[in-house]
Amino acid sequence: MRSIKLLYLPLFLLFFHFQTSSAQQSKSLDEGSIEAQFQYLEKKSGNYRANGVRYEVIKLFELSKLKQNVFDSLQTANNTIADLKKTIAQNKSEINALNAKLEETTKNLNETRAEKDSMSFFGAQVSKGTYKLIMGVLLLTFILSLLFFIYKFRKSNFLTQQAKSALADLEEEYEQHRRRALEREQKISRQLQDELNKNKKTL
Repeated sequence: MRSIKLLYLPLFLLFFHFQTSSAQQSKSLDEGSIEAQFQYLEKKSGNYRANGVRYEVIKLFELSKLKQNVFDSLQTANNTIADLKKTIAQNKSEINALNAKLEETTKNLNETRAEKDSMSFFGAQVSKGTYKLIMGVLLLTFILSLLFFIYKFRKSNFLTQQAKSALADLEEEYEQHRRRALEREQKISRQLQDELNKNKKTL
């Protein structure tokens, strides 16, 4: 057996956080947490004083057993850390993939909304508001053009009716003038014939 100062024991206490079980009193070095195993070893150790200094006497095989347990705990912790790092890397990769899918889905959704909120006008995509504005302007232009043509038609029809009425009046006036001229001609012809007849009788 060899002796070891209690001063070295706190070095091993650095590894206690790798144990998840509670620090209950262990019955041997084959069970319980590292802290419980240290308490077991401290309880099982002998002690003596020399030159005013207290020493703890621990069996070498028990110390080796505890050392191996500490190393096993460290190895388990390192393996756990490695597994956690691997899991974190996998999760990060999955999160990046999900973010990429989310970004693509958001882009497709925005494009779908843009297509839904737009209309095709002469091959160009315009928003519904712009499309409605263009159609409103075109409809207003059509209505104004229709009203203008109706006005022009009515005005032209009115002028045509006036022209027809003036022409009818002119034709009637011409007919009256022709009748009066014919009557004067007939009257002059009769007067001339009467004069001729008078002249014949005188001879």
